[in-house]
Amino acid sequence: MGNLRCILREQQQEVFNMSKATAKYRDFVLLALFTAIIFVLGFTPLGMVPLGLIKATTLYVPVIVGCLLLGPKYGAVLGFMFGLVSFLSNTLQPAVLSFAFSPLVPVPGTPNGSPLSLVICFIPRILVGIVPWFVYRGMQRLMKESRKGEILSMALAGGCGALLNTGLVMSLIYILFRDAYAAANGIAVDAVAGVVLGVVGSNGVAEMILAILLVPAIGKILVQLKRRGA
Repeated sequence: MGNLRCILREQQQEVFNMSKATAKYRDFVLLALFTAIIFVLGFTPLGMVPLGLIKATTLYVPVIVGCLLLGPKYGAVLGFMFGLVSFLSNTLQPAVLSFAFSPLVPVPGTPNGSPLSLVICFIPRILVGIVPWFVYRGMQRLMKESRKGEILSMALAGGCGALLNTGLVMSLIYILFRDAYAAANGIAVDAVAGVVLGVVGSNGVAEMILAILLVPAIGKILVQLKRRGA
């Protein structure tokens, strides 16, 4: 009887190890898929939309969905990929404010770029791959893991991630490049705060609404597939 129990335990452990390995492989595949989507969007008009002064983006959507599906560690990787695409796009096809996202683009009034642009380019985007997961999990715990409330949790996580991206990027531009921003826009330095708030209020709110609609619509389907082991 003891030998039979040992055999059963060994078989259960083998099954557990195989399931764990399969799940890890699946997550790597999904990480690669989301990374590919980010790069495809990033180098087409769908992902980086030139608006004259700055480039609006939808790249936060696959980052947030990937974060909710794979967790904050893989989400941080996707956020880094978001930052990398932003860096490449602003370097290869610079807009007026590309100096704030690439040290290879000269800051207005100087012949050189600034390494501080890497802070703006990467830190907010990495956080976009981390923070929404905690918002989602926190909401799910409040609603006792309710499947019905999952869409609401994803919507709030998506909106939070989108607003975090725009708000933090523009705040850092104000803190690190206020004078250069004023020179690039042809405005007084004292007016920069109002312009930054205007961008957050227009672009930020629009991107937040888009995330609230798209993240649960896409995320719900993918989460259900993952639960079924697809």
